[in-house]
Amino acid sequence: MSSFSYYPHDERPKPLPAQGGIEARSRRGPIGETWWSRRFIELLESFGAGSRLKRGRSYARAGQVTELDVEPGLVLAKVQGSRYSPYRVRIRGKVLSENQWRRVEKAMAAQALPLAKLLAGEMPNDIEELFASCKLTLFPRSNRELTSSCTCPDWENPCKHISAAYYILAERFDDDPFLIFAWRGREQAELMERLRRRRAVESPGSGARTPAAPAPRQRAPEPLTAVLDSFWSSRPELGGLRVSPLAGEAPDGLLRQLGPAPVEANGRNLTELLAPAYAALAQAAERRALAE
Repeated sequence: MSSFSYYPHDERPKPLPAQGGIEARSRRGPIGETWWSRRFIELLESFGAGSRLKRGRSYARAGQVTELDVEPGLVLAKVQGSRYSPYRVRIRGKVLSENQWRRVEKAMAAQALPLAKLLAGEMPNDIEELFASCKLTLFPRSNRELTSSCTCPDWENPCKHISAAYYILAERFDDDPFLIFAWRGREQAELMERLRRRRAVESPGSGARTPAAPAPRQRAPEPLTAVLDSFWSSRPELGGLRVSPLAGEAPDGLLRQLGPAPVEANGRNLTELLAPAYAALAQAAERRALAE
C-alpha cells in the first residue's frame, strides 16, 4: 500500500465508471452461488477481513473490476477507482509443492465418487476432508498464507479494490472450480491427466495378473421349455438388491474419464457432443421411474 490518505465519509471520491468491467452476477445479499465459493468468502471473513470485504461488494456489482487473471499462486486484477488509471491488485496464495500434489492426487484417485464429480466439473463435497487427510488444506488456512496489495492510496488491507477482486474471484470459482486447483499450482488439464493415469494404474485388473483358478464345471442349462413358469422370477440371492431410481450425480463421468474420443464432428469432439445426451437420458429415466 502507498502513503496514508484520509477522506471524511461523505467526501470520499466516487469511482469513475468502468468500461467493459466484470459485473458480479449477485445483485443483493451474499456473493457466491456454490458451497466452495461461499467457503472461500467465509475463510476471508474469518481472517478478520469481514467488515472491509463488504466495502468492495458494490464495486464488484458495479463492474469496477476490469480484469482478473488466475495464475499459480497469484491473482492479478485491475480495478477502476476514482483515478483515471485502474488500480492494480495482487493476491498471492501458497502453491502446493510437487510432493504435496502427488499425495492429493493419490487420495483423489483412490475414491470413485470424488473423481467422478471432478471429471464432471463439480467440486466434491468432501474435498476439504480429502485434503485434510493429506495434512493439507484446499484454501489458504490463515492470512499468513494469503497476502494482497493494491496501488491505491488507502492504508487498509483489504481495501475496497482488493475486496472487489475477491468477490469476482469467488464468482470465477463458481464458474470453474478447477481455478482453485490452478491457484494452488495444478492446472485442470494436468490434474485430470494425472488422475486418469493413476486411476488406470490403481484400478482392479491393472498390472500383472495372477493365473486364474480353473473354473468349476458348469452343469448343462435346462431347456427353456422346462422353466417357462419361473423364467421372470428372481432367485433368493437377488432379494436384497436395491436399485435407486435417481439419476447419478455425474451421468457423463465415464465419458470424461475416457477422455477425448478420436472422432470429431463440426469441429467438436464426440465426447463433448455425447455428454448432453447422457445427462438427458439419465434425467428422462429418473422422471419415468419416479412417475411409475
